[in-house]
Amino acid sequence: MDRHPTDAFLQQYMADKMCFGCGHNNAYGLQIKSYWQDDNCICIWQPEPKHQGWPDITCGGIIATLIDCHCISSAMATAVHNENRLPDSKPYYRFATGTLNIKFLSPTPITTPMTLKAKVTNIKEARIYTLHCDVFTNNERTVAAEVIAFLLPHD
Repeated sequence: MDRHPTDAFLQQYMADKMCFGCGHNNAYGLQIKSYWQDDNCICIWQPEPKHQGWPDITCGGIIATLIDCHCISSAMATAVHNENRLPDSKPYYRFATGTLNIKFLSPTPITTPMTLKAKVTNIKEARIYTLHCDVFTNNERTVAAEVIAFLLPHD
């Protein structure tokens, strides 16, 4: 059983697809797609001119949203993976962001696709997930982040 289909993006398994960052039913959202790659979750996303902060630089708030949604998707996928289940099996897990700590290391260009690479680094009490996420453009790390995500009660 392949728990990480390489052609399936993680967000398609979410029950509600209206999130601004990762919801594919939100026509105005960012509609990110995250995939498993080895032991990490990867998202490649191309900013548009409307995502600009300063000239030619991606807005920091957009980057924060990308990291938040990519990490929440990564936590959900990791939880299912750790239970040796398929991504679309029940129970469906939902996570909420507890903290989002971001270090902007250098400007992130708007003209180049960015790669987000996230991984769960710690799990406490089976419901508190710590993730590390780096953002790269042109093979340069421009952002480093830590997210703490909480597993919400579920049916």
